[in-house]
Amino acid sequence: MMCCVEVLKMAGTKKVGKTGKYGSRYGLRIRKKILKVESKKTKECPYCKRKRAKRIAAGIWECSKCNNKFSGGSYIIKKTKGEK
Repeated sequence: MMCCVEVLKMAGTKKVGKTGKYGSRYGLRIRKKILKVESKKTKECPYCKRKRAKRIAAGIWECSKCNNKFSGGSYIIKKTKGEK
C-alpha cells in the first residue's frame, strides 16, 4: 500500500518538477513558467563564462568568481546585440 502512494506522488510532479509543491493551484502554465525561472538559479557570466552569476536585484547580476556586476533581464541574463 505504501508503494502505491509514493508512485502517485511521483506522477503528480513529473511535468512540473520542483513546482509540484503548489499542487493543483495556480494552473499548469504558470507552474511551468516558474519552473523555467527557478531551475536555473546560477547563470553564465558574460565576462568569465562560468556559471557563477547570481541575481542581486531586479536586472542586476553579480559574478562570484570575477566579482563583476552587470545589468540584464529581471529573471534571465539577456545578452546585448554586441555580445556573442
